[in-house]
Amino acid sequence: MNFIQNLKHKYKTGSIIEKLIYINVTIFACTLLITLFQSLYQQEQNLIVQWFSLDDNFSEFIGKPWSIISYGFLHANFIHLIFNMITLYFVGNLFIQYFTQKQTLNFYLLGTFFGGVLFILSQSYFPLFEGRNSTLVGASAGISAIFIGISTYMPNYELKIRFIGFVKLWYLAAIWLTFDIIGLVGPNAGGSFSHLGGSLFGFLYVNQVSTKKTRFFEIISALFNTKKNNLKTVYKSANKKEDPRKSKGVHQEKIDRILDKISKSGYDTLTQTEKEFLFKQGK
Repeated sequence: MNFIQNLKHKYKTGSIIEKLIYINVTIFACTLLITLFQSLYQQEQNLIVQWFSLDDNFSEFIGKPWSIISYGFLHANFIHLIFNMITLYFVGNLFIQYFTQKQTLNFYLLGTFFGGVLFILSQSYFPLFEGRNSTLVGASAGISAIFIGISTYMPNYELKIRFIGFVKLWYLAAIWLTFDIIGLVGPNAGGSFSHLGGSLFGFLYVNQVSTKKTRFFEIISALFNTKKNNLKTVYKSANKKEDPRKSKGVHQEKIDRILDKISKSGYDTLTQTEKEFLFKQGK
């Protein structure tokens, strides 16, 4: 298997996070090649950036409406790309442990969309941007939606950071948002507005879903159905009779307690008994 075939195989078998990373890296490589080619003809404006970046002018946006999404797959330079892809890899892989692949893609795309909307609105409304012409590129709005989404879903989940120790997820989210808020008056103010747009979407969506226990349980059930768990099936004794209504009420209370524990501390904190019980109810 040669290099190209190996990449194709990894792309086909990879998770949605890996596919997003492959797409972003490939587009960046194409952008570099076009820049190199156009420089031979002394053309400054890259065609890909020109057609797929998001303009701050609403009239320009109307001429290329796809840019409200496509800008989320472009990057200004190599450092910009690397930082975003590393962040996407870590927060994205945490996200898909609790949400489906489709939901992850939706968060990325809708976070990008709402980030672009807030960018255009901010450029048109605030006097700070008068007389400026800027374009928006970068995956940060989509990544912000994923990061703030998973932080809202389980704020007390702890990540182990080298040389620091265990840090709760909501601490990291607070630092993330603080930098974006500070950046509203910096040279990349437009980018900060787009990040906050993605973050706002992630927070509002997960906050709404988490308040609906039925939907919340469906997400957990989907997690068990899409992964192979080596859990034992528990059988009831045929000699013991229980009141179905009483049993249902007790089971629902236990399910609620376990789901609350997952939302606060993560699935890995469950005991083996709790995992077995939840798996059985999910079936």
